[in-house]
Amino acid sequence: MRQNPRPNKARPLIRSLERIRSQVVGLERSLDLSPFRGRRSSARNLLHYLALRRVDLRGIQDELSRLGLSSLGRAESHVLSNLDAVLRNLYRLGELSPPPGTTRARVDSDDGSRFLARNATRLLGPSRPERKTRIIVTMPSEAASDHSLVRDLLEAGMDCMRINCAHDSPREWTRMISSLDRAKKSVGRSCRVEMDLGGPKLRTGPVEAGAPVLKVRPRRDEFGRVVGRATVWLTSAEAPVAPTDPADGVLPVSPDWLSVRQPGERIRFRDARGARRTLRVVSRDGDSLRAESSKTIYFTNGLTLSASGRGRPSRTELQKIPGREQVLLLHRGDTLLLTARPDPGRPAQRSRDGRATAPATISCRLPEAFPFVRRNDRIFLDDGKIGGTVVGTEPGVLRILITQAATGGSRLGGDKGINLPDSDLKLPALTEKDREDLEFISRHADMVGYSFVHDAGDVEMLRAELASHRRSGLGIILKIETRQAFDELPAILLAALKAPRAGVMIARGDLAVEVGYERLSEVQEEILWLCEAAHLPAIWATQVLEALTKEGVPSRAEVTDAAMGERAEGVLLNKGPHVVEAVRALDNILRRMEAHQAKKSSRLRHLNVAGEFFRRSAPRRRAELGSRPPRRPSPPAPSPSADPSGPGGPGQFGSRRFKGEALIDETR
Repeated sequence: MRQNPRPNKARPLIRSLERIRSQVVGLERSLDLSPFRGRRSSARNLLHYLALRRVDLRGIQDELSRLGLSSLGRAESHVLSNLDAVLRNLYRLGELSPPPGTTRARVDSDDGSRFLARNATRLLGPSRPERKTRIIVTMPSEAASDHSLVRDLLEAGMDCMRINCAHDSPREWTRMISSLDRAKKSVGRSCRVEMDLGGPKLRTGPVEAGAPVLKVRPRRDEFGRVVGRATVWLTSAEAPVAPTDPADGVLPVSPDWLSVRQPGERIRFRDARGARRTLRVVSRDGDSLRAESSKTIYFTNGLTLSASGRGRPSRTELQKIPGREQVLLLHRGDTLLLTARPDPGRPAQRSRDGRATAPATISCRLPEAFPFVRRNDRIFLDDGKIGGTVVGTEPGVLRILITQAATGGSRLGGDKGINLPDSDLKLPALTEKDREDLEFISRHADMVGYSFVHDAGDVEMLRAELASHRRSGLGIILKIETRQAFDELPAILLAALKAPRAGVMIARGDLAVEVGYERLSEVQEEILWLCEAAHLPAIWATQVLEALTKEGVPSRAEVTDAAMGERAEGVLLNKGPHVVEAVRALDNILRRMEAHQAKKSSRLRHLNVAGEFFRRSAPRRRAELGSRPPRRPSPPAPSPSADPSGPGGPGQFGSRRFKGEALIDETR
């Protein structure tokens, strides 16, 4: 009789997994879990996962799969329980008895899912019946004055309003939150408020202004014919008022001259090039005027305007036209000086033959980082568009050799991000402005976004600050956006488990620059796994449906990326002119994907393509059955579940059942 080979295959696996289990339990016993109080189970499971992932399990996984057992690929939320279940089956296959005194796992699969869902609800609010992943939307400045925008976002599917404290002021923030309160009452939906601290973000300073020239031009078709006149807003130089409707340019003028101008008057002058030009006043709006021209005009300070009307004075000089901020054009091989002094940046000075006689310079808004930068450290500017190496450090100056730039050069302007992935920047995660903003946040928000977290100590610092405002229970979202934060993530998560409500945001913009674009996919996966092991909600962020939000048309790649957001508990959309459309699209994508995917596991929902195959082949199959001897029909299979997209949508084919080998469509 042939011997069963399975016991011989199971026993080596038992020995390997028993060693791993011993390490998993041993790490738990080496640490004091009492500070975690009600979250001991989650802290314990995170430690189990870290111990499990110290081992390369790929060979063991292959062997387990060959035996038809779980390969531990979905163990994140319940490590010890999953490990013990595999061992129990291996003992049976190996015809062995389990060792006595085995500790029973405290967290099983149901517990892990329940803990994560509970923590997500506590932080981000309740999920929707048809979609568990929450949609978080960054508010544009217009949301402070446009109540209908906030209401439309809430109706489209927004679950959380995000306010970035790096922009606007408490006055605008208050109006945004007030608009949300009104919208919640009218729409009948809940929505939480998250406010992000600016944090110690490294940015470039301003670049010196160019000549004070304002150019306006009419819109023309492809044949050069004028199809829309250039519009100019004339306002008081002493108390300027913003245009009520879009304008191609704003001209500050004397309030006395402005007060006597009337619609229909013509304003004549020679522009900055000496060309004769005319503006026609078309309307008055309060103390300001709107005028039009069918010609291109260059305005500058000192230019005299002469009006055709009888009102006196009839002439005025343009004043206070600001110079346009320049940009630095950087090529590979160029030198850039990054300075601590707040002087405006300057382009490189070049000789007639094109050689640089003086390098380009630009300031850094956070020069406290300079002492931590060393020679040969890499530096990236403007979200990684420009890269370089620090080739020299002097007091208050970093000399940078540009090694990465676009063909033809890359433009660098003011207020662009700076990343130093190789530098150990020991900067406090809370700035003075952050501490001031926390006074407002602690009174008005449901959670605070913590930018540029570096280690567990930063988490404790924020918790102490919140305690001083008597808001220890305020939700905390830890933004992982630096290489150091990723390296310290296990310790950061353990610190977060001590807070009543906490989660993690995968801030993929800065993170991609810090770890390298090649590693971003790998790194964001690891963050998702570790968060699930800690039973903490994760938020998928940065450039989600960006083309749709800004341009109104999504790219194919970003739709796929948005679908990946289903694996997180929240997805962040940035602001843009088409943000309401983007929220609707994201809501649709997440609902559909939730029927197919749950974290890393595929869900075997009824597939449309399978149903269509049987429907279309039914006539042929009926004909085949007619030529065969009759046989007893099989009992009907249960009807496939309805598609969440609704009747008529993909996956919805009515109630169907099998009879023999023929598909009967009962909707006909």
